[in-house]
Amino acid sequence: MIRKNILITGASSGLGKGMAIEFAKMGRNLALCARRMERLQELKIELLKINPEIKVVIKSLDVDNHDLVFEVFKEFQQEFGHLDRVIVNAGMGKGASIGTGYFYANKQTAVTNFVSALAQCEAAMEIFRQQNAGHLVTISSISAIRGGRRAINVYAATKAGLSSLSEGLRIDVLDTPIKVSTVHPGFIRSEINEKVKKVPFIVDTETGCKAIVKAIEKEGANSYVPRWPWAVLQPILRVAPLSWLKNMS
Repeated sequence: MIRKNILITGASSGLGKGMAIEFAKMGRNLALCARRMERLQELKIELLKINPEIKVVIKSLDVDNHDLVFEVFKEFQQEFGHLDRVIVNAGMGKGASIGTGYFYANKQTAVTNFVSALAQCEAAMEIFRQQNAGHLVTISSISAIRGGRRAINVYAATKAGLSSLSEGLRIDVLDTPIKVSTVHPGFIRSEINEKVKKVPFIVDTETGCKAIVKAIEKEGANSYVPRWPWAVLQPILRVAPLSWLKNMS
């Protein structure tokens, strides 16, 4: 099945922008939203240069405005007539070690990455249940597998929560025309981690987004990308000693 009309949140930069570019190359119509409208406008021009035949609609959306999430998603559905796939991508990585005075930064990450992701899932699933069809994709992280220290601490917890939420949704709509997939990217260079210097197995944004889109198209339950090394490493990470995890974060 070809998912023609695709909604992506957090589409103005990083993985969201990269996925939009890859889907444009594939001839998909795109409903793109993010806080920074000027960047979305620039991206729309870029996408239509890549493929003038596609439809691109952009809207301003701060996913922490939960009522607005529902409004914007419904507006996209009305404009496209049917949403085939929603990719819950918007997120952030602010924070520091718990107890070091950065509660509000940690709280912001917790709200955006989990509560606001819940709002996006709710809005998408309302539409899919109405349509009796659709593909929900949540962008989690390889860090969801185990806890992490310092700035990764809260970030990893939110992604673990998102992965668990997605699995529950998957069970809820099992054997229906609605599909739920969770993608767990490894280390991909983007704005969220541009200040981090030493990261194992990191790949550039284009390489990472191609791997993510390939996994999304397969519509599997869980995927770990790029497949090398993360599909191999993820079962090892589940049982790795804490000292080993410390050196990875």
